[in-house]
Amino acid sequence: MTDFTKGHPPMGFATNGLMRHTSERGDDALARHRHDPQARIVLFAGDIPILRHTESGLSALHPAAIRGALPVAEEVYLGTLDGSHVLALLTAADQLEAFERDGTCFVLDLRSVATQGLVPEREAGMLAEAKSLLSWHARHRFCANCGAPTRASASGFRRDCDACGTQHFPRTDPVAIMLITHGERILLGRQARFPAGNYSCLAGFVEPGETVEDAVRRETFEEAGVRVGEVRYMLSQPWPFPSSLMIGCHGIAADDSLDIDYEEMEDVRWFSRDDVALMLEDRHPDNLRTPPPVAIAHHLVRLYLAR
Repeated sequence: MTDFTKGHPPMGFATNGLMRHTSERGDDALARHRHDPQARIVLFAGDIPILRHTESGLSALHPAAIRGALPVAEEVYLGTLDGSHVLALLTAADQLEAFERDGTCFVLDLRSVATQGLVPEREAGMLAEAKSLLSWHARHRFCANCGAPTRASASGFRRDCDACGTQHFPRTDPVAIMLITHGERILLGRQARFPAGNYSCLAGFVEPGETVEDAVRRETFEEAGVRVGEVRYMLSQPWPFPSSLMIGCHGIAADDSLDIDYEEMEDVRWFSRDDVALMLEDRHPDNLRTPPPVAIAHHLVRLYLAR
């Protein structure tokens, strides 16, 4: 049996090499460094990251000169990487065709970039941060309080309404994702949209006024009919689709009875540790598998098997 404590694959978007400089942003950090010739640019055309070919492989970081060649829809100051200032730029999706023709650039959706490990780990986290922020700006151009147009401020980490004075901040949606066990068995489920044979941990958004622990208990009962007692935090993952934080937990089931919500789930099962180990290694005789390492569910299962 594999030693699951060794060769732990990286989790998607969980490593970010940036020093954020939160207290130093103000309104002028972006203005100060926008035209810095030594700055680095993380670039998106719509929701698609534009990567650059380098001698060592693909990179999410472009030289500052690329900024002058593009129409900029949104711009955010992210922080510094190895002493260089890093900005995130959003240009129109119709620029994709030009990038696809450019032999120096590589175009692929962000989920695939992470799944295939196409950029260094610390750059994947930067891409997640940039996409979440740029998507938020693109979708929140008007004040939710009075309906007037808003403008970006705080170097891209806030939007202000000059009409009513309301300040709007980027939101992150918390999602509870849980490895539920009963004795030595693990509860995994699948939705109809999953790839054939894929089973994952149950998950759901944390509702207003709800603790993460209660979200774990509620979602598990709603989807599988399983009552959960003790819940403990394990690890978390930024998930920029568009801007969630996956909060990974381990929950102990009170019993193993199932009452599956078939409108939400296609199947939910209890699996033995041996079954899940084979699924993790893609060696299960029924071609069942867990999600790939880009997903936090893979790491929740791996950590449990390694205990």
